Amino acid sequence: MTKITKSKFGNTPDGTAIEQYTLTGAGGAFCKIINYGAIVTELHVPDKTGKLGDVVLGFDNLAQYLGKHPYFGAICGRYANRIAKGKFALDGKTYSLAINNGPNHLHGGLKGFDKVMWKAAIVESKDGPALKLEYTSADGEEGYPGTLKVTVTYTFTEKNELRIDYDAVTDKATAINLTNHSYFNLAGAGAGDVFGHVLMLTAKNFTPTDDTLIPTGEIKSVKGTPFDFTSPKRIGQDIESLFAQPHRGYDHNFVLDNQGKELALAARMTEPKSGRVMEVLTDQPGIQLYTANFLDDTRGKEGKVYGKHGAFCLETQHFPDSVNHPNFPSAILRPGGRYRTTTVYRFSVG
Repeated sequence: MTKITKSKFGNTPDGTAIEQYTLTGAGGAFCKIINYGAIVTELHVPDKTGKLGDVVLGFDNLAQYLGKHPYFGAICGRYANRIAKGKFALDGKTYSLAINNGPNHLHGGLKGFDKVMWKAAIVESKDGPALKLEYTSADGEEGYPGTLKVTVTYTFTEKNELRIDYDAVTDKATAINLTNHSYFNLAGAGAGDVFGHVLMLTAKNFTPTDDTLIPTGEIKSVKGTPFDFTSPKRIGQDIESLFAQPHRGYDHNFVLDNQGKELALAARMTEPKSGRVMEVLTDQPGIQLYTANFLDDTRGKEGKVYGKHGAFCLETQHFPDSVNHPNFPSAILRPGGRYRTTTVYRFSVG
């Protein structure tokens, strides 16, 4: 059976204890999550020989997570990804948010959900024990309207699946877009670039961006472009054509064919040498492929160096800047409504 154990991960400067929870599957694969930022710190899954390896980037200690880092493993919110110029209008009122990514707002602002304490509890689910994390974001926090009560539940199933269930309610209309920002390398964290990984996306379209990585509003076919992953393709096959652009690689939202109608396959990533396969299932309308274009030789777990393109992210989401594009799926939550979404990261070998 799956199980969850708890241990101490450190203290914040004000003395608050940070706990780490280890979620172990029936076959011995496991992941670790802390209640600061709801961060996935480790994820150990078997390769084709049965050997476990940690496939997510991160740190060994709390101090590094408290410092500046590129959202390793964290829950991003209240609005993951970018909002143009940090502004959006809702019900006749314009809201101004922090500008923290060039001219734009990114991942919830200066102190997003990745930098807050979450209340943790071990609960029972249909798939066994789960880690339930709760946070209440006050009205006006980071410029967003409404008191938003958020629950993120992590479950590590007997099938080597990391399941993430998101739930939120609000007392005022607000923008919401939650995601987990894990950086994966299926060869093992710190094992070099991910150009040899093979990706398939169930996305015939993507949302092109301007030079500041904000969607233009167009929904464009991937056919004949570097963004065509409708058939399995190496990450590195076409990436060089993007190096001259501001993206420096892939940092794009893909429009999933399922359009968020139900939990369905969104992506399949394979690493040929290890044999590890990761499938992403979601009921969200979009997924962001990011190839760690701005990693800068950060020293991570066991002193390993995380270099440029040394990982990939597959962030399930509503589209970036949806709040400023009426033709995109709505990311507005209103009182009486409920934000509910599920993403599953399923691991196997092939």
